[in-house]
Amino acid sequence: MASRPSAAKKQPAKKAAAPAKKAAAKKAPAKKAPAKKAAAKKTAPAPKPAPSPTGGIYRLVRAVWLGLAHAVGAVFRGIGNGAKNLDPAHRKDGVALLLLGLALIVAAGTWSNLRGPVGDLVEIIVTGAFGRLDLLVPILLAVIAARFIRHPEQPEANGRIVIGLSALVIGVLGQVHIACGAPARSDGMQAIRDAGGLIGWSAATPLTYTMGEVLAVPLLVLLTVFGLLVVTATPVNAIPRRLRELGVRLGVMHDPAEDEFGEDDERYDDQWREALPARTRRRGPAPEAYDPDGAEQEALSRRRGRPRRSAVPQPDMDRPMDAVDVAAAAAAALDGAVLHGMPPSPIVADLTQGVSVGDREDTTPTPVPTPVPAPAARPRQEKLKVQEKLKVEVADLTKPAPEAQGELPPRAEQLQLSGDITYSLPSLDLLTRGGPGKARSAANDAVVASLTNVFMEFKVDAAVTGFTRGPTVTRYEVELGPAVKVERITALAKNIAYAVASPDVRIISPIPGKSAVGIEIPNTDREMVNLGDVLRLAAAAEDEHPMLVALGKDVEGGYVMANLAKMPHVLVAGATGSGKSSCINCLITSIMVRATPEDVRMVLVDPKRVELTAYEGIPHLITPIITNPKRAAEALQWVVREMDLRYDDLAAFGYRHIDDFNEAIREGKLKTPEGSGRELKAYPYLLVIVDELADLMMVAPRDVEDSIVRITQLARAAGIHLVLATQRPSVDVVTGLIKANVPSRLAFATSSLADSRVILDQPGAEKLIGKGDGLYLPMGQNKPTRMQGAFVTEDEVAAVVQHCKDQMAPVFRDDVVVGTKQKKEIDEEIGDDLDLLCQAAELVVSTQFGSTSMLQRKLRVGFAKAGRLMDLMESRGIVGPSEGSKARDVLVKADELDGVLAVIRGEA
Repeated sequence: MASRPSAAKKQPAKKAAAPAKKAAAKKAPAKKAPAKKAAAKKTAPAPKPAPSPTGGIYRLVRAVWLGLAHAVGAVFRGIGNGAKNLDPAHRKDGVALLLLGLALIVAAGTWSNLRGPVGDLVEIIVTGAFGRLDLLVPILLAVIAARFIRHPEQPEANGRIVIGLSALVIGVLGQVHIACGAPARSDGMQAIRDAGGLIGWSAATPLTYTMGEVLAVPLLVLLTVFGLLVVTATPVNAIPRRLRELGVRLGVMHDPAEDEFGEDDERYDDQWREALPARTRRRGPAPEAYDPDGAEQEALSRRRGRPRRSAVPQPDMDRPMDAVDVAAAAAAALDGAVLHGMPPSPIVADLTQGVSVGDREDTTPTPVPTPVPAPAARPRQEKLKVQEKLKVEVADLTKPAPEAQGELPPRAEQLQLSGDITYSLPSLDLLTRGGPGKARSAANDAVVASLTNVFMEFKVDAAVTGFTRGPTVTRYEVELGPAVKVERITALAKNIAYAVASPDVRIISPIPGKSAVGIEIPNTDREMVNLGDVLRLAAAAEDEHPMLVALGKDVEGGYVMANLAKMPHVLVAGATGSGKSSCINCLITSIMVRATPEDVRMVLVDPKRVELTAYEGIPHLITPIITNPKRAAEALQWVVREMDLRYDDLAAFGYRHIDDFNEAIREGKLKTPEGSGRELKAYPYLLVIVDELADLMMVAPRDVEDSIVRITQLARAAGIHLVLATQRPSVDVVTGLIKANVPSRLAFATSSLADSRVILDQPGAEKLIGKGDGLYLPMGQNKPTRMQGAFVTEDEVAAVVQHCKDQMAPVFRDDVVVGTKQKKEIDEEIGDDLDLLCQAAELVVSTQFGSTSMLQRKLRVGFAKAGRLMDLMESRGIVGPSEGSKARDVLVKADELDGVLAVIRGEA
């Protein structure tokens, strides 16, 4: 109840507030009314004054003036925009010609009495500024103009030259001003003109006033020297060397380098310095023509120098300095281009192209005579005098016959093999040289324009940013704009093929290592890749591994080489005419050129009988070329036995790889147990090349597949490597087991997408254009590398084979074909069913169940063939006689199976 009075008290307050609000509301309109009236009074229209004639004339003049100003400005702006669109080279030429015109005007004003306003202006400006040296101003302007014309590509040096010339002019004019008595302004302008001019006066007066002429002259001399050094870009520490080189060029001084190295050494040194980067060059006289063949052969001999070999130096070297050091310096400048697949540097180009253009006529390749073998070996000497003495001694030992005095034999490497055999590797001169590859052509520019047009028509935000031209195809790099899907490019594959008029367009998305999409388009002008060029590059890199082979040239222009020991096995497949046989020829020729028979031995399997006949009789063969598919299966089984023997030795002596085992043998670390009578010898690499796998898989698929799988699984550490080639890459030839154990693939053009997936496990080979165009997928690489396979002619192969035959006769192993010598005639009753009978006997003995219906099911033969096989096994005591519908008794145990099979095959 106490709260009600308070509420009652509040109500009157509210009622009192209400009238106050109403009163305020009523007063508000009263206050706003005068404001509206005032506003109405301000906006009242004022009376317009009458137009005066003076104002109209003023506006007319102003409009005319502004119109003329806009017109003149538009003209000058157009001229300025046109100057901006000029080529920078034209702008530099315009500046140079302007300076040349000023030089002519100043020369006319200073060297002669040029009358008129121009002559007076020249006298006031030039003579007043430069004083007595005004005669040199035209020469200075002409020199600057000539530099602009001769070196328009060096704009960064302009600032340096301006600073240097300014310091030089100020210093010289200051000294001239002091030498003429240092006239002041009170002596008159003519006295200043007769001295150093206004420039000399402004430079010398402050110095003479503050510190006297005694210090002013040295300071101006230092300023002059500084300007001269800046103009000539000569540091202070390089002044003696520059003066000495200037004296040598003028013939005043004698070059001390000639006394130390001789004239020829200086010529070769300067040639290689010019090939090296600019920061390592040494200025000197222009180098003469250089023949890189001698240096190349020296690098080749140095690459192959091993502890167990001996290199005999050749005589007939014209220069006293050995070129090994020079070639080594050039090879060191390769920057890893060979090993990392990069394009060759200029030095590599010199090595691969041979002699220069001027010497190409005099160095026509001639047949290489067999060098004279020398059993003794001398170590390489480092000092120049010892080398000269050594060459004289060898020249006396290896002096040619009197009738051959006119022709000197080319340098070849002599290798001391086991025993008293001296082997000489074939010279790289037997392989022809190829010309330099093109980097760009008009066809490439046309393709770039076509690609750009396709992107514009289909409104794809993409641009061609560059391309790399290979011998067969060119890869164009396309960069996408923001928020553009890569599928937009891949979906245009057929449109791009239509635009460039080529059905063989391959799109790579993305290019490995780049944020760009690659479009590979065949070249209309293909180039040949010679095997000799690739091998010369490998020789220049001084890679001494005997299993390094040449494959070809990639899209980026770099040579592709592969080490078969690191593959360790490779599958080469492609349709007929795609370049598979040329690749096999390059592999074999590379081995013959780089490796001795002591390093690499080969087993060649040629079911076609005509592909590898050119290599018959080379010393690298371990057995004659195998053409019979059944003999090939036996050879593969021998390879398996050889692999097991090598692993036995590795396990017995505790080594994990054949290279470590061979090195230990050469160093004499391994000894056989006493009484064994065995002499340890280094194992050579064993290279097995099967030219056509499909024929082998048709004749003896089970034996061939088992042998190949065992070799590919285990033979890497034993130094045995397998090269399988086939022109029918189907799943029944290249089975899953073979694919799983052959990690490296080389696919040439195939006829279908299915064949490409069999070889590479991915599409791509069906879009190749043939004739050596291939995809190389080495072990450990995700995407294949497109390349053009190398090519070697039959004449080159014949020359290399003949050289190898002349050096050494082949030594065949008897145990490779041991089965054919110990076999007797197969029982006439068996006939051609020997393989089926062996399989049936193995099946019956292993299962201990002799049933004709089982043979029908397991061997997929008819009832008559199965019954005949059962009768043959009964006649040989394998199964018992027939007991009606019951299964026959098996009379042979499982552990006796090998003996039973030997009896069936007719073995002893």
